[in-house]
Formats: sequence, structure tokens, C-alpha cells
Amino acid sequence: MRAYRGELRKLVSLPSVWAAVAVGVLVPATLTVLNAKSAVAAGRGGHADIGFQELAFGVVGAVVLGVVAVSSEYTTEGENAGGGRQITTSLTAVPSRRRLLVAKLTAVITAIATLAAVSSAITLMTVEALLGEGAGVSGLGRLPGVVLYWVLTALLASGLTLLTRNGILPLTVLILNTSVVTVTYLLAKLTPLAVFFPDLAGIRMFVERVDLPVRLAPVTGGLVMTAWVAALLAAGFLVFRGRDA
Repeated sequence: MRAYRGELRKLVSLPSVWAAVAVGVLVPATLTVLNAKSAVAAGRGGHADIGFQELAFGVVGAVVLGVVAVSSEYTTEGENAGGGRQITTSLTAVPSRRRLLVAKLTAVITAIATLAAVSSAITLMTVEALLGEGAGVSGLGRLPGVVLYWVLTALLASGLTLLTRNGILPLTVLILNTSVVTVTYLLAKLTPLAVFFPDLAGIRMFVERVDLPVRLAPVTGGLVMTAWVAALLAAGFLVFRGRDA
């Protein structure tokens, strides 16, 4: 429990974590306002996924938090702090690498689950305010899917960073794929097997209308994404346990 509290304190002390929180809250809410107003102005019906599609973009905040929670351990500190790395101090305080990693990932899960719940509540209240008639309330049953998707995405980002020990590559790949060019979606146009990539499978937990060649059931999508995350974390732990600090 002490290691878990220590990891939570480390997360709170990182400025980039607060930037991730801002992104996770503001991006889906802002996109929802723009898309809802556009739908109303155009007189379009079928608002079932408004709010939820935007929450899929807000997961960028989870990516950033999942990456920096690990990469900050390997950042060289300033001369005033001795020029060392945080991982040396962390392993001095918690010599068991397995225990340290479990505490860190549990802290990430806590932070992301809270962020996803808050962001979802704000986004769906925005949908309700703009569209009314229960448009936001009717999607409450999909909220566990949103929270699980954000948590699994953050853990996937942490697993990749354990392998690279540097946040640049995971941040670049995951943020670009989530926000600018969804490479996995483009691959799905070439082969139906691409629907089993973690992001496309996981999004089925809460988005109903997705233009994909294979429609996975929400539970199936969640299980596929969980399998990816478990494999990456297992590989990341083996690397973390075997490398020098």
C-alpha cells in the first residue's frame, strides 16, 4: 500500500500528467459541442454515438499518462538532483521490481479510471444539454466500456514504454494513430484481420456505428484488447526485470 501511495504521489507531481488530464477532459467535450451543433444545424438524426465517438479521441490523455508514468523513471534529473534517474531511487525504496510495477500500474489504473469517469460525465452532460430528449442519459450503459477502454489504452501505452524505456516512440505512434491518421483503420480497408488490433477491437465496447468489415461484439472486443494489453505488459515486465536500472 505504501508503494501504491508513493506511485500516486509521483503521478500527481508530474506536470505532463496534468496536461494529460486537461486533454482528456477538454478534447471530447469540445468536439462534442462542435459535432452536436453541426448535427442540429444540418437536421441530422441518429445521435446514438455523439459523445462516445468524441470520447474515443479523448483517450489521448490516457496515452500520455500511461507513457509518462513509466518514461519519467528513466528521465535524467537535473544537476541539482544529482543527475541520476528516478528509477534508481524507486528501486531503492521498493527493491522488488514486480511489486514496484504492480504499484505503478495500479496507480495508473486509479488515475485513468477517475479521469475517464469525469470526462464521460462532462461529455454526456454536454450531449444532453445540446440535444436533449435523453440523448446523453440513454448512453449511460456504455460508460463501463469507455472507462475500460481508457484504462486498457493507458496500460498498453505503459507496456510499450517498458519495452522502449523512452516515451517518444510510444507517444508518437499512439497519438498519431488515435488523432491524426488512424493507421489501423486504414489497414482494416485492406484486410478484415485489422479489426483485431487493440484500438479497433476495444472501441466496439462503447461505439455502436463503426465502418469496419467485421463487427465484433462489445464483450469480444474487450477480450481482444485485454489480450493485447496482457501480452505487452508481460513482455514489458520481462524486459524491466532483466535490464539494469
